[in-house]
Amino acid sequence: MKKTIWDRFAPVYSLAMKSQKNIYDYMYKHIGDAAAGKIVLELATGPGLIANHIADKASKVVATDFSPEMINQAKKKATAGNVVFEIADASDLSYADKSFDIVVIANALHVIPNPEKVLGEIDRVLKDGGLLICPTYIHRNAEEKENLWAKLLKTLGIDFAHQWTAEEFAAFIQSNGWKINKSEVVPGRIDLMYAECVRLAKI
Repeated sequence: MKKTIWDRFAPVYSLAMKSQKNIYDYMYKHIGDAAAGKIVLELATGPGLIANHIADKASKVVATDFSPEMINQAKKKATAGNVVFEIADASDLSYADKSFDIVVIANALHVIPNPEKVLGEIDRVLKDGGLLICPTYIHRNAEEKENLWAKLLKTLGIDFAHQWTAEEFAAFIQSNGWKINKSEVVPGRIDLMYAECVRLAKI
């Protein structure tokens, strides 16, 4: 997906997400709980909603996005000294191996054409035994993969590269070498599957 789409969307992103308030409240609580005392990397932070909400729990948050305008918006709303906002491509990270306790990528894997490459980079920068938190928009069944909300986003240029059901998303994560330790489907205009994962031992 082109950066220009997200650059244009950046000024209104926070307002648009108010329609998914219950989903964001759920993520703030559960990601915050998991992040307590940890060094966190957030990919696809957008305007920094999650990063700012978990800052009081985490030791440090490095929050990134590939859209310069999203990062500009995030910096305007920065609220904590332990959060750093940076431009970064989730599929080609500059961070050293085994740098982070937790990597968060929320509401993004479904719009990334090559999510396998992103998962590979996450595996590289996570410390041994580290946690991947990857809440992702999903569809309730195959017949509802193009609901009205998804169609509206598509008219704005935001297309779902992957239209997973909960079962399909779980299978995708597991097929890439991860074990889902915790998951829950949170209903919304588009449902969210919240997932916390650890890397399976490599043979």
